Parts: sequence; C-alpha cells; structure tokens
Amino acid sequence: MRVALVTDSTADLQAKAPELGVEIVPLYVNFQGKIAKDWLEITPQAIFDGVKAGAALPSSSQPSPADFKEVYQRALQKADHVLSIHISSKLSGTVQSATLAAQEFPGKITVFDSLAASQGIGMMVERAQEMLARGDELSQVMVELERIRADHIVRFTLPSLEYLKKNGRIGGAQALLGGLLGIKPILTLKQGRVEPAGRARGEKKALAEMVEAFKTWAAGRSKIRVYYLYNADPRAVDAFKAEIAASGLPVEERSTSEVGAVISTHTGPGVYGFYAYSL
Repeated sequence: MRVALVTDSTADLQAKAPELGVEIVPLYVNFQGKIAKDWLEITPQAIFDGVKAGAALPSSSQPSPADFKEVYQRALQKADHVLSIHISSKLSGTVQSATLAAQEFPGKITVFDSLAASQGIGMMVERAQEMLARGDELSQVMVELERIRADHIVRFTLPSLEYLKKNGRIGGAQALLGGLLGIKPILTLKQGRVEPAGRARGEKKALAEMVEAFKTWAAGRSKIRVYYLYNADPRAVDAFKAEIAASGLPVEERSTSEVGAVISTHTGPGVYGFYAYSL
C-alpha cells in the first residue's frame, strides 16, 4: 500500500517538504486586518515588527475541512492512503478539521494528533517518511509514532509570557505570570498543553537548566535525535547546541528550524528550545 504524508504548516517543514515528499496544509494568521497563510504569505519578523510599531497582537486559525479535502484528493491520486500528522489538538482545531475532511474518504485517511508543535510534529513526520520509504507497513509506523509521542522531551524558553497569555495558549504556565523581574520561564508540552518546566534567573541559568533536563532524560539512551527551534535570531540556540554537542551523549543533530508565523503568534520573539527522541 502506498501511503502519502500530509502535515500542517506548524510542523515548520517548508524547507524539507520537497525532499520528504510531504504535502503541507497552511494555518492562518490574522494580523493588521489581513488573513495570511502561515509561511506562504507572512513571516514571524513581519509580526514582531508590526507589534513593535504598535499593532495589536495577531491571532491564528486552523485550516478548514475544505482545505484538507483539496490536499487529500490530490494526495490520493498518487497513493492508496494518507497519513495526516498535525499540531496538538489542545493548541489548535487543526486535527478536528482534518478529521472532518477525512470522513469524505472512508478508510483512506489516518489522522494522527502529535500532541506537539513545531519540530515535535516535524520529527514525527520525518520518522514516518523514513519508515515508509524502507517499506514498513502503516501499522508499524503508527506504533512508532505513538511511542515517540509518549516518550520524547521538549523544552523551550522565551523572554515573556505575554503573547501566550493574550492568545490563551498558556495552559499551566499561568502560574509563572507575575514572577520577579529577570526570571525566564522554561516551558514544555504535557499532554499537548503548554506547561511550566522551571524558571531561572537570567539567560545563563535558563540555558543550564535546559541542558541539565536534556542530560537527565538522555541518560542510558542510545541514538538520540535532536531538533532545535528558534525564532527572530538563529544565534539564540547556538549556545545550547554547543553544550549538547560537548555533552558526550550519543546525539545526532537532525535540524535547526525557525518556527513559523503561527507558532510565533503565540510565543512572541526570542523563543528557542528543542525536541528530542531516541531510537
């Protein structure tokens, strides 16, 4: 059975999509009176510049079922089945739209809720493509995706929780609001929601805490794949990458990717972090 892969723009796979043969359905950003397609019609920097100049914070919305139906129809012209991997259903209605569209193609579409965002989705799509390319069955791929979803690590930090707060994606990290000046929040995703993983006074301590979290999780594992993410400044993640490279752990850096406009709508500028899983 030939299986085609579909994901959404929050997987931040635009650069890799042609190589992976993955179809991408864009989410939307509503900013300054216009609705723009993530990655295709708006960039994170355009958002940050606009907000800095006084514009109201943007909002985002999921693709419609019709958006998915169009992509599924195209994918099924070349394949027998579609595996559709998407941003956490706790952060977006994208999975719901995909599921509604899938009903138009009974038995032909499998929708998978990654319970992740950005590189967390991307790493699952990449792993699925790798397995399908070597001839694994869809059932084997699904078992592996469920394993990765249940056993991976994600940490990220950002200068402020203001964007998350105003866009309602803050989850349990609400407890970090109102902290002392100079405290950097360290966040994770638990069951698909943004949750606190720690707090640190200043950039260096935040970095050290994330490195320590990674080392603790990585202990005893082999063949660890790491995916780094950032926005606004690609150098933001360099110090973290250097620490991990020097850790002596069996780490393979798979990619470093800027998060797109939709994710940046909720994080604001200056975010950096990582996802990792082990084989």
